[in-house]
Amino acid sequence: MSNLGSDTDDREKGLRWRKKRRRKNLDDSDSLREKYISEGGVCYTDSDTSSSESPDTLTPKIGNGDLDKGTFWLTRIIILRSFGFVYSIAFLVALDQNKQLIGINGLLPANQYLNDIVKKTDGINWEACNTCPSIIWLFSYDTHLDQILDYLAYTGLALSLFLVIRGAANWFIMLALWVIYHSIVNVGQKWYSFGWENQMLETAFLTVFLCPVWSLSSVPRHTPTSLIVIWGLRWLLCRRMIGAGLIKIRGDNCWRDLTCMNYHYETQPVPNPLSYYLHQSPELIHKMETLGNHFIELVAPFFLILGRRMTIIGGGIQIFFQIVLITSGNLSFLNWLTIVPSLACFDDRSLSWMFSGGSRSVKCQVAQIQHQTKTGLVTKGSSLRRMFNIALGCLILSLSVPVVQNLFFSKHQAMNKYYDSLRLVNTYGAFGSITRERTEIILEGTSSSDPNDPSAKWLEYEFKCKPGNIRRRPCIISPYHYRMDWLMWVAALQGHKKHPWLKRLVLKLLGNDENVMSLIAYNPFEGQQPPRFIRAEIYRYTYTKVGSREAESGAWWVRKHVGTYLPVLPSNIVQGAGRQDMPTVKMKL
Repeated sequence: MSNLGSDTDDREKGLRWRKKRRRKNLDDSDSLREKYISEGGVCYTDSDTSSSESPDTLTPKIGNGDLDKGTFWLTRIIILRSFGFVYSIAFLVALDQNKQLIGINGLLPANQYLNDIVKKTDGINWEACNTCPSIIWLFSYDTHLDQILDYLAYTGLALSLFLVIRGAANWFIMLALWVIYHSIVNVGQKWYSFGWENQMLETAFLTVFLCPVWSLSSVPRHTPTSLIVIWGLRWLLCRRMIGAGLIKIRGDNCWRDLTCMNYHYETQPVPNPLSYYLHQSPELIHKMETLGNHFIELVAPFFLILGRRMTIIGGGIQIFFQIVLITSGNLSFLNWLTIVPSLACFDDRSLSWMFSGGSRSVKCQVAQIQHQTKTGLVTKGSSLRRMFNIALGCLILSLSVPVVQNLFFSKHQAMNKYYDSLRLVNTYGAFGSITRERTEIILEGTSSSDPNDPSAKWLEYEFKCKPGNIRRRPCIISPYHYRMDWLMWVAALQGHKKHPWLKRLVLKLLGNDENVMSLIAYNPFEGQQPPRFIRAEIYRYTYTKVGSREAESGAWWVRKHVGTYLPVLPSNIVQGAGRQDMPTVKMKL
């Protein structure tokens, strides 16, 4: 019994000793952290050490509030990963669709476009390269265009995925991505004529100088994140939002009388299922949505110059707004892209909750660098780098002059315009006018020998995402982007004369062209002889009412035939026509 009592006493003494040791370790955590950081050691958490280690070797875990304000090491990592994701989507779209759209046998062949430039400039010279900056000039694009487009897309996709995984890059990787995407956009013609392509290129240019020249470290100790680039991204965000807000106020009356949202969800380029339900909201809700849009685009951007707290609030508002837009429609990767400069509104302390404070974490490395910068063990970057950043800031300011003039002092504000061939600083805008009715181009083919015969059976082609079959649920594809579907919406508003690619599309459908069929969701003549005739009709589409008889039957849309977009075209029109030299067809409505 005495031995048993002795063992119990020993266990109690051991337990008291371990508790006392833990309390001492907690009391000493601040001094240990200071000692550990000043010596530049490797980060370890409490869980990384065994109970047998002495307190002198125990390193406390870095918490969310341990990082200083006003530095952007973690911000850079998140920006690069986010932009890498957007880049990867853009290059995936290019890989899937470019050959069909701008390849040798595409709807608008890029080699013909480049050759037209050569004719105008009397050869491949500085004027030609300045008109269309692209590394495609360096290759035999007349014979190997499709392979060139694929190689560019594959390379861009691989590098962008590296950004996503690593959260780090150097000048060479970022410059390569910028040059590759620039090369694609500049030969993309109408397929790449959207405002977000300019925004993509401007963001790409700025993020080059967010990175160190050589290092691929996530936390390059001697290359702090450039404040000039951080402010450049914030300036991009301000221009993006203010431009969109001003173009609305100066444009369509419905933005001023708060009725635009009565139409937007139904008439936007590519609606999604939630658009259907949002459209049915009461008018008061739509007015509040319009007022909220004006506040976010015209007032909230000025939060970015009102100090750290308001900048964080302003950035959060913009990110929330972009998420709302993402959920309410398929607007390509535009809104995902706009989130990237919004991230520049957050510093390391505000983002530290997103990072682990565990073993060898980047957050611990940032804590080390911040302390060592205070003590002079690490400098705030080389003087050469600081001089370069100042020069970059001066460049951005000088290129911003025409942009500011257009935004605030022009009687006719330009939307989505660039002022230099490299598109370094641009002006933006979106939905300056809202269409009140949705019209859709419906392509139909028939095998009948007489297209005018009332008994002729016309079969509809179905596109990947644009409305067609009234019973097909609206698609969800964002951030992916079907470029032809979007331009079909634009073409319905403008007429076929501004979209000659539509004629080429019809001619290829008359031949059951395999490349073009990959852009179509449903070909009614697949596995059969091509149609003898194709026509393009215009229909007016409106949403069914929730709970209505049409909706109960499974219909999302109600449509009405309103006219002919293109006259009937016969299949013999392509006989004898080469794949690169389609015949000229006179079309009249």
